[in-house]
Amino acid sequence: MPPSVDAMSAPGDAAGAGDVRMISSKELRAHASADDLWISISGDVTPPTPSSPTTRPRRARSSAASSSAASDYTVSPASADYRRLLAQLSSAGLFERVGPAPKVQLVLMAVLFYAALYLALACASAWAHLLAGGLIGFVWIQSGWMGHDSGHHRITGHPVLDRVVQVLSGNCLTGLSIAWWKCNHNTHHIACNSLDHDPDLQHMPLFAVSPKLFGNIWSCFYQRTLAFDAASKFLISYQHWTFYPVMCIARINLLVQSALFVLTEKRVPQRLLEIAGVAAFWAWYPLLVVSLPNWWERVAFVLFSFTICGIQHVQFCLNHFSSDVYVGPPKGNDWFEKQTAGSLDILCPPWMDWFHGGLQFQIEHHLFPRLPRCHLRKVAPAVRDLCKKHGLTYSAASFWGANVLTWKTLRAAALQARSATSGAAPKNLVWEALNTHG
Repeated sequence: MPPSVDAMSAPGDAAGAGDVRMISSKELRAHASADDLWISISGDVTPPTPSSPTTRPRRARSSAASSSAASDYTVSPASADYRRLLAQLSSAGLFERVGPAPKVQLVLMAVLFYAALYLALACASAWAHLLAGGLIGFVWIQSGWMGHDSGHHRITGHPVLDRVVQVLSGNCLTGLSIAWWKCNHNTHHIACNSLDHDPDLQHMPLFAVSPKLFGNIWSCFYQRTLAFDAASKFLISYQHWTFYPVMCIARINLLVQSALFVLTEKRVPQRLLEIAGVAAFWAWYPLLVVSLPNWWERVAFVLFSFTICGIQHVQFCLNHFSSDVYVGPPKGNDWFEKQTAGSLDILCPPWMDWFHGGLQFQIEHHLFPRLPRCHLRKVAPAVRDLCKKHGLTYSAASFWGANVLTWKTLRAAALQARSATSGAAPKNLVWEALNTHG
């Protein structure tokens, strides 16, 4: 439906508030560069916020768009129904009702963490030390769910306390910067399964979910070419066999990327706090490891903690690897279709919800990212009905079935990679591995 005249006026533009300029999509696309950026949200065309250094110098020159609307803005019937459902959920107050789950989870994490410390420091048995490593990995998984929830919505009702929980359970406990995670994850939600925009599908040179990635496409997120060279071709050709072993040590890549982000990224909110939190992890975890009596126990401890946590890395991949992909930026008028097509739900009974951390309702989570996970099971039937009404696929599989779908997707791309033509010769393989994103 077309936006109302009142909605078209930009905030703070009192003068000429009723004088609305209509702008075509063609004209809007002409202002898409970093230093001349116009933004269209639900048909309203506004200049960028002054908080962005790259757009501040152009704000005065782009003021022509401050009281404007897209003349040819339309919304698909499915997205229109989705917006009505969103309004109903908001009116029901579901976005504000978090429930007791976060508090219970924090207590569980604390108990498991101190149990791991006891087994590692107070017990002499090598099996106790190995179990401690497994508990640390399980704590990291729960911390991941906690960070994910707190990054999307308030979990305590107080922003300062939420921030404390984020840094303690994320940066300090896992070594992963919450600022780095938000940057990646917010982009993933906006451009779900876009091969050139979504960082969660950009895992070259190790993995490729589609042969479209064999064309040396440009990553708009990492600002570099996702090169399909000889090294990528070799690694991707066997990715269906290397996927699970790599997931066991995938934590290493996340730790490296997180550290690089807080140290080198130009704009990091509360950089010193982020660095201090990550530094705290690199203080307690190595000290815990070296406290073990010998090297084989230390290596086993680290590998077991990483391997257990690797279950979560697999879970992240199951929700999107086998779903539809596309190339190009997302569009605002087909949000519902893009999110449902690019996501996969995991079928499980309610008593297993703790294991999946809310991601078993990936479609619902992508449609309503600020909705606390305790409500996702409730809204799933309404989402399925909308998909059925508009002839859209509502993809869901068991945990085992999702693994099979992911393996088949990787295998299909691997077989095509073997016959594809690669580009430039590879750099050193160690260099390639260190520059792996995703």
